[in-house]
This record gives sequence, structure tokens and C-alpha cells, in this order.
Amino acid sequence: MDDRDLQSLERELPALSRIRRFAASLDRIPWFANLGEPLTAGARAIANTYTNGLGFPDADIAILVDWEDAAAAAEHEGWNSPAWEAEELLRADLTARALEVLSEEALRIAMTLIADRIVEPAKEAMEQASFIWDVEDEAQKQLAVGAAVQAAHLAALVLVAAIDPDFDADDHPLTAKFRLFEFGRWPVGIIGGSFNLF
Repeated sequence: MDDRDLQSLERELPALSRIRRFAASLDRIPWFANLGEPLTAGARAIANTYTNGLGFPDADIAILVDWEDAAAAAEHEGWNSPAWEAEELLRADLTARALEVLSEEALRIAMTLIADRIVEPAKEAMEQASFIWDVEDEAQKQLAVGAAVQAAHLAALVLVAAIDPDFDADDHPLTAKFRLFEFGRWPVGIIGGSFNLF
């Protein structure tokens, strides 16, 4: 190992430490615990941060009150919708920023760690929620779990990008999306003029 290798490791350690702490917190989140419940003021503020930051300030927050509505909205949310494209642009930017801090291998390892730590807690929580909501469709359950996994990956990319002191992670829309899961919700997506939130 030469000096360049050591410098590279030193540069990666703060970001990897953030990812490790974040991954360790994922089993303490109340995944899907408040589906269909009225929004708290805090959750509403976070939802507005998400829609505003994503470029949809006029989107109305539509609280989905039952599983059928949530599943239909999730299945309706098509790839290449304007909201999906906005998230993809943010993801691409975050990935580029992360690769300025981490090697491709380190980033891959970090994202694998996030996936390893989130899948089981999210699946267990979804099993509990599906029992309450009497959901038997495995594909619908996977939609919700997949959304949680994706949100965690995006939040992890925000954490890595936040190594740059000029980067505002707190008000980033993808941080807000993840925080909605922390509120026990499922942010299904923006369709037309509505942000569907279960």
C-alpha cells in the first residue's frame, strides 16, 4: 500500500462511518406503522419539503386511507413520469457526488450494507401491516418494501454527498422522502397534481 492508497482510504473513512451509523439505525425505524393515519404536522412539513424540493410545489398531499388505494396508486405510478424523472436526476447527481468521495467498490459495499440492514426489518414490518390490512398479494407487499429499500439507498447517497460542507442534506428532497418512512408512512409517489402518501 502506498501513500496514494492511504490518502484514498482516509478520504473514504468519514463517509463510510456515516453509512455504518445509518445502516445500524435501520432496524429501529417504525416501518409502515402509521399507514392510513392522519398526518402529523411534522410529517406534513416533511411531505412539503419533498414535493417542493422535487419541483412540484403545487402538488396536493393526498392521504391514502386504505391499502387498495395505495396499491393502485403504486401500480399506476409509471416509470418516466415527471416525478420519477426528477428523482432520477437527483439520484444521478448524488451518485456522481458519492463517487467523488468513495471508490466504486466502496460505494457498492456501502449500498450492499444498506440493503442487508433494511430488507428484513422492512419485510417484518410489512408482514405486520399486511396482517392488519388483510393484504395477501405478495407483489403489493414487495412494492412497499422495495420503496423503503430504494428510499434508504437514496438517503445513504445524501449522507455521502453531505461530506461536502456546502451540500444541504437536511432539506434535500430525498432525505425528506426517507423521513416519511421514519414517520411510519409510505410515500407512494406524485401522480398528476397529487402526492399520494399512505
